[in-house]
Amino acid sequence: MQSINRIRTIRNAVLIALATFGTAQAGTLTIESWRVDDKTLWETVLIPAFQKKNPGIEVKFSPTAPTEYDSSLTARLAGGTAGDLIACRPFDVSLSLYKKGNLEKLDGKPGMEHFPASAKTAWQTDDGKDTFCMPIASVMHGFLYNQKIFKELNLQPPKTEAEFFKVLDTVKSSGKYTPLALGTADQWESSQVVFTGIGPNYWKGEEGRKALIAGKEKFTDPNFVNAFEYEAKLGKYLSKGASSQTYGDSQNQFALGKAAIYPTGSWDIAYFNTNAKFEMGAFPPPVPKAGDKCYISDHNDIGMGVNKKSKNKEDAYKFLAWLGSQEFADIYTNKVTGFFSLSDHLISVKDPVAKQMIDWRKSCSSTIRLNAQILNRGEPSMENQLWNVNAQVLNGKLAPKEAAAQIQTGFAKWYKPQQ
Repeated sequence: MQSINRIRTIRNAVLIALATFGTAQAGTLTIESWRVDDKTLWETVLIPAFQKKNPGIEVKFSPTAPTEYDSSLTARLAGGTAGDLIACRPFDVSLSLYKKGNLEKLDGKPGMEHFPASAKTAWQTDDGKDTFCMPIASVMHGFLYNQKIFKELNLQPPKTEAEFFKVLDTVKSSGKYTPLALGTADQWESSQVVFTGIGPNYWKGEEGRKALIAGKEKFTDPNFVNAFEYEAKLGKYLSKGASSQTYGDSQNQFALGKAAIYPTGSWDIAYFNTNAKFEMGAFPPPVPKAGDKCYISDHNDIGMGVNKKSKNKEDAYKFLAWLGSQEFADIYTNKVTGFFSLSDHLISVKDPVAKQMIDWRKSCSSTIRLNAQILNRGEPSMENQLWNVNAQVLNGKLAPKEAAAQIQTGFAKWYKPQQ
């Protein structure tokens, strides 16, 4: 009897060991990301939703501060300590990781079929043959406005440039509010929010962007100069100390109800939902004149790739397939307010301001930030130049034609199609 019990004990121990071994084999999937703000969402909503469909797969969200992400990720990839899933920045940063052999090719993988060609552009080789990150979400550029101030001054969201300046003049002449909550101290908003937001209506979105890449148009052409001229006119509607006003100052100014309009990206909706005490609305960049086709900067912002050296690829691909699902698109769009799924799933957006913005896709053509693809690869850096030049245009320190000439000169120095 004792020997039978001993055999049973040994058998049970072996079964427990095998079960434990099986679980250990599944391993823990680690997600690398710069989106520190999303940590709670991943841990309490997204990962549990995935695990409900895929029990036994452990997932850990391990973000790094945005300013340190690129360098620390590169170091971890080189040292073989990076996570299994890599949050991908758009265009060149991730393309460089792929070219160095850090990311898997994802064409044909489950979930990828839910993304249109335009969504994949940010995570493909220049020839479009290899896709190395699954698209997750885009952000949009436009204007938020304080509905209370608009009602008080009897204003309507403007549709044309003339209507926009009329609104700005009305706010300015009231003497009670700053028309535009915008500063130039940090410079990036001048370029990535203002110029890249209002410009597509002038250079016709993708048409103008691709013409620059092909060398068929120059920054000194009227389409681009006109965008700088529009921007220059906005300068007189900023606060007196705009040149020393930071991004945080502008957020604060608008949140406190001291400014009527805030030029921004959709990523800021969540901040104001928490910090502003008034109802907001949103309007797209006004078109030059009534009847003109409208274009919006609908910028591919975040994707997800699989680390080529992951020891847990089978589970990584299961997770990726789930990222391509309706369930993920719905949760992400509605929980990370202002980040819009790039998939072809139909999503019901619950936040009223985010819904206003995503609905612009129905009437306007989408484009991406002007210099995001290919045009940032040379010296002088077009990104750095655009930050500096656009801040100077808003500050009234640089004329629109000079701004265009400065960008074009730097561009032509290294880009053969422009020489």
